[in-house]
Amino acid sequence: MEANIKQRRALVVDDERKIVEVLSRYLQDEGFEVVGAFDGAEAVRLALTEPFDVILLDLNLPKMSGVEVFKAVRKVSEVPILMVTSRDEAVDRIVGLELGADDYIAKPFSPREVVARVKNIVNRVEHKPTVVRVVHDVQRVGDLEIDRTGHEVYLKGRPVKLTPMEYRILDVLSRNAGIVLTRAQLLDNINVDSTEVFDRTLDKHIANLRQKIADDPNGPRYILTVHGVGYKFMQ
Repeated sequence: MEANIKQRRALVVDDERKIVEVLSRYLQDEGFEVVGAFDGAEAVRLALTEPFDVILLDLNLPKMSGVEVFKAVRKVSEVPILMVTSRDEAVDRIVGLELGADDYIAKPFSPREVVARVKNIVNRVEHKPTVVRVVHDVQRVGDLEIDRTGHEVYLKGRPVKLTPMEYRILDVLSRNAGIVLTRAQLLDNINVDSTEVFDRTLDKHIANLRQKIADDPNGPRYILTVHGVGYKFMQ
């Protein structure tokens, strides 16, 4: 095995030691590192403390049933699980699949078939496209909504079209809600070149921003002018 290839690990859980030994040997021949467990409690301990690429889980176990083990593991891990039972009954198969098992096989079985199914499960998981979950960073104050993930601003549910500079000013002020920022601090935090915005033009940008978000400077709802100091975003 090449050094840069991660060795797959399998947890084989069965109260019949002979089955664990046979499956371990077959899986090891396919390059797996195998750990065995002979009761439900030991299976849970191993599954929750060690990394595995797949678990072969017998339904009929001492101390904890296979169903109980499955539920305990699923609370903290999405490791693929192949359910195994000594009874080829539809009810056992339905229980395993309804729980969310990745596959199901009944005894007596061919060790080669088990290994083939295990490899198929692991390969399927490893080649499954990664889903990027985007958590939107949204701040809401009154009728104003600032969606930082989409770089969008809404007023009463309607989009507000801001210039890049206006958005950056609003973003910095709202991130520091309740804190008075001097003009110098505001300019530093919006990360602009001194040739782009000067202290004397900042007031104009804020006036335009206020107009777009319907913020009356005589009775501000969002941006308060602290005379002689700077600006503060109202919470």
